[in-house]
Amino acid sequence: MNGFERRAERKKENIRQAALQLFSVHGVQKVSMAEIAKKANVSQVTIYKYFGSKDELIYDVVSMFLEKRLQEDTQIIESDLPFPEKIKVFISKNTRDLAQLDSDFLQLMMSEEERIRQKVEEFSETKYIPLLLKLIEKGKKEGYINHQISNEAILLFISLFKEKPSMRVTPEENMKLFEDMSRLFFYGILGK
Repeated sequence: MNGFERRAERKKENIRQAALQLFSVHGVQKVSMAEIAKKANVSQVTIYKYFGSKDELIYDVVSMFLEKRLQEDTQIIESDLPFPEKIKVFISKNTRDLAQLDSDFLQLMMSEEERIRQKVEEFSETKYIPLLLKLIEKGKKEGYINHQISNEAILLFISLFKEKPSMRVTPEENMKLFEDMSRLFFYGILGK
């Protein structure tokens, strides 16, 4: 990669980071391209040059967000922490991180918008679920997870996380629900 390409890639990364920060705090609809350009210290023309439209930038930011979460969760799962500690860190980190996101941005991740929905589903199926199964296998190997529970049952339970609640909930209630579901998944109803 030559110097021009490195600078261009650095600008694109700055734009992605600025957009993610703004979307995370204010939501996608409330953030303008002018605000993203200002935060990234580039012109709006530069954003359109690299991404073409706000929709393309949003898609790119969602992709980046998913990859970042995967990388962070992989570090936790592959760490030398004892298995019970991994679970605690995994739950608390994900709950805390999701609580910091604007509800509009979270809704985008569960979007009816076809392209984003497909991206999230593909990412989940090809990357995130295999990572969770790796964690489950470690737990089984170390004796923390019951060997009699099939991976199919575990995947069915995980699929409940992707379902939208039938009731309208506030972002705070949504985070509490995520935390409760995570605890139910890892500790069961008896909490042991």
